[in-house]
Amino acid sequence: MLKTITVGSHISVQGTFVKALANGRIIVRVGPRTFEGTPV
Repeated sequence: MLKTITVGSHISVQGTFVKALANGRIIVRVGPRTFEGTPV
C-alpha cells in the first residue's frame, strides 16, 4: 500500500508502507531506502 509522509517541513515522500511507530510516525520504503515521517 502506498503512503505519503512529510519529512521536515517541505519535503514529502511517497512509498510502500513498512510499519507504524508508537509515536504516530510511519516508515515507508522507496527502492532500497526507508524514510520515517508523519503521515499526510
